[in-house]
Amino acid sequence: MTTVTSPLAGRAIGLANVPDPVFSGAMVGPGTAVDPVREPSEAVSPIDGVVVSLHPHAYVVVDQEGHGVLVHLGIDTVQLNGEGFELLVNKGDTVTRGQAVVRWNPVAVEEAGKSAICPVVALEATTDALSEVVETGEVKSGDQLFAWS
Repeated sequence: MTTVTSPLAGRAIGLANVPDPVFSGAMVGPGTAVDPVREPSEAVSPIDGVVVSLHPHAYVVVDQEGHGVLVHLGIDTVQLNGEGFELLVNKGDTVTRGQAVVRWNPVAVEEAGKSAICPVVALEATTDALSEVVETGEVKSGDQLFAWS
């Protein structure tokens, strides 16, 4: 079983409340979302694994069991072309849970007209593969968001 933890401090809101139909409809995969604290922060790895995809606004970490977790920093933030994001690791790096991956500022994202809400998605998973999914309440960076069996 893989425990997936929050990459950010904020409030869990569930995928259904993400203002993007691709995420809210779980088309990318099941999971949850975090409405982050409005301050500059570091988004951390939600699992131990290898960074297989890395963009300023999103990253994927895959664990030894082959479970891939997507962390998407904000909605439509690809349109910011990396402005306001700083990569702290490289694609191919091995990371540990809680290790900083991207430094960003949710306030700057909102000032640019984008949503700061961050989907955390289990890639290539079915909804019934996840348990203990947190969809409400305050979360700290490192708190469990869901378990993946």
